[in-house]
Amino acid sequence: MRLTKRGEYALRTMIRLGIAEHQKEGVISVSSLAEQEHLPFKFLEAILFELRTAGYVESMRGKYGGTRLAKPMKSIKMGEIVRLIDGKLAPIGCASETEYEKCTCPDETHCGLRMLMIDVRNAIANILDRYTLENVVEVTLRKQQQCAATATKKTTAKKTAVTRHANPSDGFLAVLLDSVAQ
Repeated sequence: MRLTKRGEYALRTMIRLGIAEHQKEGVISVSSLAEQEHLPFKFLEAILFELRTAGYVESMRGKYGGTRLAKPMKSIKMGEIVRLIDGKLAPIGCASETEYEKCTCPDETHCGLRMLMIDVRNAIANILDRYTLENVVEVTLRKQQQCAATATKKTTAKKTAVTRHANPSDGFLAVLLDSVAQ
């Protein structure tokens, strides 16, 4: 599975709307949302249309209009959003539960690649379907607080170069488990 830009932007949008709800910001204009998340305005409009059609967000018209969540955060599974925007979670069609496609393998039933990709699909689905938007918003806010606390401690420390790799300590579970341990 590869998350498309459309899928990434939809998830980032939902998380930002969840943060706005948590912080009681009310509705957010599409232009403000696009600016805050560095998203192309027209692309965001199309994504919001899809999310609105599926009942995840609602729009308010008028001078102070904008977008907000239409469902409680705890009822929105992250996997639902990915499937809505990007479709199947399986890396190959013959491993998909929702969008199965016959493969060219001569013996699909005994195909090791298919069996491996089914496990990959199951692992992805288990993670995405385990966590709700509420979980992700809580962890996002917790990470922001941790970084803010660390930044105030390091105001006199020399700045280090920013690395551009995925650090395991920055993962969702690492942040979640770190807060539980404290």
